[in-house]
Amino acid sequence: MNKGQIIKALSGFYYIKTAEGTIYQTRARGIFRKKKITPLVGDYVEFSYGTEKEGSLENIFPRKNELDRPAVSNVDLGIVVMSINSPDFSSSLLDRFLVSLEYRDIVPLIYVTKTDIATEADYIQTKVMCEDYRKIGYTVILPEHKKEMEANDVKASLQSYVEDKTVVFIGQSGAGKSTLLNKIDPELNIKTAITSKSLGRGKHTTRHVELISVMGSLIADTPGFSAIQFDEITEQELSECFPEMWEEGKKCRFSSCIHLNEPNCAVKEAVKNGEITEYRYKNYLSLLEEIKNRKPRYGKKGEK
Repeated sequence: MNKGQIIKALSGFYYIKTAEGTIYQTRARGIFRKKKITPLVGDYVEFSYGTEKEGSLENIFPRKNELDRPAVSNVDLGIVVMSINSPDFSSSLLDRFLVSLEYRDIVPLIYVTKTDIATEADYIQTKVMCEDYRKIGYTVILPEHKKEMEANDVKASLQSYVEDKTVVFIGQSGAGKSTLLNKIDPELNIKTAITSKSLGRGKHTTRHVELISVMGSLIADTPGFSAIQFDEITEQELSECFPEMWEEGKKCRFSSCIHLNEPNCAVKEAVKNGEITEYRYKNYLSLLEEIKNRKPRYGKKGEK
């Protein structure tokens, strides 16, 4: 049986790339549909073939993680693209992306765009916030103010982080994901969207997920989105997705502390002392409230 990784899914076909670099066009066996299993871009699989255009996807190996939006699996690195303006930099949205990655054990990297057109005040404000995230332990790439990043600059800033990894770019529409990827490899010619002035976000321009061989890695360009639903994460798990709160929470009086109203909460004390930023804690509370108030999901016959 042949082995490879799905690098593109389009119109019912799954394109599998082998270690030798050959790409085979396959269709999934009917057993996957019967078991309600959908192959994902990023899956490591076994397949058979008659020709390179006529193959059959036979088996999917266990995934180490998967994302729903975008639909991709086995991701090593998630590059969160945030713009300073148009759309404006939002710590609330950034933390939603980070939690989504942390929950799935995907290493995050924050990349800030549009620094070349930002006002000095906005750049300074964003730079201060970037330092906050660096102190937590996140890798943050913040280009110089008023300097447009050329292709070589972008590639140099990312090379050591992406090499030998499966990488996904995520972020709000219009933040500059496709622009970054076009600078990494101009031949990709990924369409970019004009940001809507009324909505403050761009139109979705990427129609399907595809892993592209760039800089010794497999990089996916994905549709931008601003709304992330937390349908699976529990109240207890949320603080694990905020590294500084998870570490400080070990000092809480109660091991089950969710850092809300409990006495002797080390996290709330750290916020009070400035050791944890207040805006991160507020973002945490907002997500906690969302999780508390979400509607229960029901399976067949009305079972939870």
